[in-house]
Amino acid sequence: VVLQRVAEGGLKLDDLVTVSAASAKMGGSQVYLKQGEQFTVQELLEALMVQSANDAAAALAEHIGGSADGFVEQMRAQAAALGLQESSFNSPHGLPPGKGQSPDLMSAADFAKLAQALIKTFPQILQYTSMTERGFRQNTFTMRNHNHLLFSYPGCDGLKTGYYNEAGFCVTATAKRNDLRMIAVLMGCKTRPQRDNEAARLLSMGFARYKTVKLIDQGAPAGQA
Repeated sequence: VVLQRVAEGGLKLDDLVTVSAASAKMGGSQVYLKQGEQFTVQELLEALMVQSANDAAAALAEHIGGSADGFVEQMRAQAAALGLQESSFNSPHGLPPGKGQSPDLMSAADFAKLAQALIKTFPQILQYTSMTERGFRQNTFTMRNHNHLLFSYPGCDGLKTGYYNEAGFCVTATAKRNDLRMIAVLMGCKTRPQRDNEAARLLSMGFARYKTVKLIDQGAPAGQA
């Protein structure tokens, strides 16, 4: 949603976002935003993609959607346009639902569709997701990527990890070798090493089994008259 707004010209990466009290109170992984602080859209995108910062996600959502709920409506519209039929979005951050709230839900297939669409439409996202670490708040805070496959799996340049107790350890991982890109989705893993090892196994299986087949020479007649 954020990158779509930038592409359409309604949002610029150097636009300033003012942090609200609600955004500053987000739990989980964060960059410890304070109410009234200002950061650029790009800085908050980096915090979101590198540090998995829930407070950055909330600040971006409020800035773009006018409110968290307004942004969720944009997420739902984008999901419908992409054909994500097994997804239900109720927050811009994906934290465990509070009392009276509904959880955010996605199937592995929808995660794969979303990853494919994101990489094809906005390949610049990989500049963020491939960062192993990045300075924040004038380099007074070092953000470190939660995706350990960036260090251990050759060709890995994204895409996103996630965790909370009921969801388990999750990752939508992608790697590129030569001109071939693979995407693997893992959900509900009991430990981070299990998640990473299985993601690496699936990516390697994809690279090993994928074959290009020449069906016909260019310019040759095909079919029957």
